[in-house]
Amino acid sequence: MDSDNRTVMPPQTPDNPAPPTGEAPSLRRRAEDRYQVKLALPLEMLKEMPAQDAQLLYHELRVHQIELELQNEELRRVQVELEAARERYFDLYDMAPVGYCTVNGDGQIREANLTAATLLGVPRSALVKLRITHFMPMAQRSIYQQCCALLDTFGQTQTCELQMITATGQPIWVNLVANMARSAESAIILRVMLKDVSERVRMDAILQVKNAELERARRLADKANSAKSDFLTSMSHELRSPLHAILGFAQLLEGGNPAPTASQKSSIEQIIHGGWYLLDLVNEILDLASIESGQMALAVAHESLAEVLTECQSMIEPQSTASGIVVNFPAFAQPFLVLADRRRLKQVVINLLSNAIKYNRQQGTVTVSVSQPSTGRVRLSVRDDGQGLTPEQMANLFQPFNRLGAEHGPQEGTGIGLAVSKRLVEMMGGSIGVTSRVGVGSVFWFELALAEEGT
Repeated sequence: MDSDNRTVMPPQTPDNPAPPTGEAPSLRRRAEDRYQVKLALPLEMLKEMPAQDAQLLYHELRVHQIELELQNEELRRVQVELEAARERYFDLYDMAPVGYCTVNGDGQIREANLTAATLLGVPRSALVKLRITHFMPMAQRSIYQQCCALLDTFGQTQTCELQMITATGQPIWVNLVANMARSAESAIILRVMLKDVSERVRMDAILQVKNAELERARRLADKANSAKSDFLTSMSHELRSPLHAILGFAQLLEGGNPAPTASQKSSIEQIIHGGWYLLDLVNEILDLASIESGQMALAVAHESLAEVLTECQSMIEPQSTASGIVVNFPAFAQPFLVLADRRRLKQVVINLLSNAIKYNRQQGTVTVSVSQPSTGRVRLSVRDDGQGLTPEQMANLFQPFNRLGAEHGPQEGTGIGLAVSKRLVEMMGGSIGVTSRVGVGSVFWFELALAEEGT
């Protein structure tokens, strides 16, 4: 062998092929090559190896030895980290707030966390190898089997809710989530999650009972309300005929010949006043009954709010003059066409104006204004200088027959007008409300939709 700088290579055999040209052999391959060198080279060749080649070979072997030692250290470090991760995983697995089970193809529990064991009332060691259906009543097993069948068909996570029985015989409701997986041996297994939903099911049952009770109460209330509306309608119709007769005879007496005496005239005026008051009351009751029974029909069309207010101004003038109240109406530069039933719109406006006059202070003022608070809406406001309303009074303002304590005062009223007005405005697609300050006064308002021009 020449003593030149050539590197000694192992002989090429079928068990020791040459490394691919231009490819660095793997570490394991290189180690095997070096090992083959030691086996293949005759001792004489090693003895005859030039010192430089021997030194290079020794250097290579030492480097690989150190590299292997470093790899062993890295493997030990990774092993420690894997063990720590495994412990963390089992901590999370065991202490999870829901039960986890691994179930094999025969339905046997192969693995379970502590939560599942606690939920089913069985030590974990005893839980393993029991069938999961062992904890299911016969009537509930079909639910689980159907869940498994869907999982087998579609391969997607399936969820079901069923009742299970613990080892102590206590029934519990669980939300069961199942997913399909494969074990290390490639066998099909199920990953099953069990969540105790007994409290929610109990509350749902209570809620269903309460809902049923509420539904029964609602039906009874509807029935009573319908009976009330029927009674009010019947009573009102029965009262209108004699009231018209009373008013007719009173008016005949008022204009009779000979003329009534001063005392008789005073009595006749009281009869007429009381008759008209009762007739208005009957009409309001009829309106309320018709609305509540759903029998009132509105003829909604494009109506000029300016024209309606002009008509209401002349209608309310006698009441305002008699009460000494000044009512200020706005001057209109446009008609303010709104979607409304003209007759019912006029009824609402008259009611708000009449109340503003009736409950105003002496020599007070009522101010009517029209504005557009938002696109496509128009608001009519009626402001008075009365005593104002407390928040408690405003909360009950639109309740039928509730006069908010005014029944003890000198003003006549029934507490029906505002309730009817609210329902009429809402039937016309609008809204109604009030703002008030005690000692300052109140502003009653309602909004309606503006009619689109050309429609």
